[in-house]
Amino acid sequence: MAIIETFLLGVIQGIAEFLPISSSAHLIIFRDIFGIGAGMPKNMALAFDVALHLGTLLAILVFFFKDFWNMMIKGFTKGVKDSEGKLLWYLVAATVPAAIVGVLFEEKIETVIRSNYILIALALIIMGIIIYYVDKISKQEKEITDMSLKDAILIGCSQVFALIPGFSRSGTTITAARILKLDRESAAKFSFFLSAPVVCGAVFLQLIKSGTIDLIISNLSTFLLGVITSFIIGMICIQYLLKYLKKHDFKVFMIYRILLAIIVLLSFLFI
Repeated sequence: MAIIETFLLGVIQGIAEFLPISSSAHLIIFRDIFGIGAGMPKNMALAFDVALHLGTLLAILVFFFKDFWNMMIKGFTKGVKDSEGKLLWYLVAATVPAAIVGVLFEEKIETVIRSNYILIALALIIMGIIIYYVDKISKQEKEITDMSLKDAILIGCSQVFALIPGFSRSGTTITAARILKLDRESAAKFSFFLSAPVVCGAVFLQLIKSGTIDLIISNLSTFLLGVITSFIIGMICIQYLLKYLKKHDFKVFMIYRILLAIIVLLSFLFI
C-alpha cells in the first residue's frame, strides 16, 4: 500500500475514532468505496485497522495519563469510596457487555455486517439523528464524578450497538451518557475512558490470531506509519472535541453523517 494511502487511513482513524462519526464505518467506506488502500488483502486490512486503533488507544492513554494513573492508584487503595477510584471499577463493569458480545459475534460482524453498505449508511443516518435529538432534550445535570454504577453499566451496554459499523462507539456511549443527564464534556470524557479497555482487548485478540505477528513484521513500516499518524491526529481530536462540546451541540456531526450516508447509498446504487 502506498505511503499516502497509509497516512490518509491513519488520519481518518485519528479523526473518526473520537468524533461521533464511526471510525470503523469510515475505514470501510474510504477503503471499499473511495479506493484508499483497496488493494490490501482482507487479513492485512483487518490487522491494519487494529493497528490504527492501537494508535488512537495510545492517544487516549497519553492524553489522559494523569486521570488513568489516579484511577488506578485510588481504585486499588481506596476503592469506590473515592470519586476517582470508583471510576476504575465503573469502567471495568461497563466494559463487560461489549466484550462478551464482541467475542461471541466477532466473526459474524466481520463477514456479514462489514460488507453491508446499506446497513452502514442507515446506521450513520439513524445514529446521527439520535445523538443530536437526545442531546437537545437532555439536561446537563451531572459531571463524570457524579455517575453511579448503574449509569456506567447502561453506557457500557450501549457499546454493543457500536459493533455495527456506522453507529459509532463514541456516538452511542455519549448518547447514553446524555440520556443519563451527564454534561457533554463529561459524556465525551467517559466515552474516551471507556474506549481504552475495549480497544486494548480488540488489539490483543487480533495479535494472538495465527499469522498476525508475521504479517506486522513483514509490513512493519506500513503499520508504524499508521499507528503514529492515528496517534498524533487522535491527540489533536481529543483536545478539539472536549473544547468544542463546552459551547456547541452535535448538529454538525448529524449533518456530516447524513451527507456521508447519502454518498455511500448513491455509490452503492449507481457505481
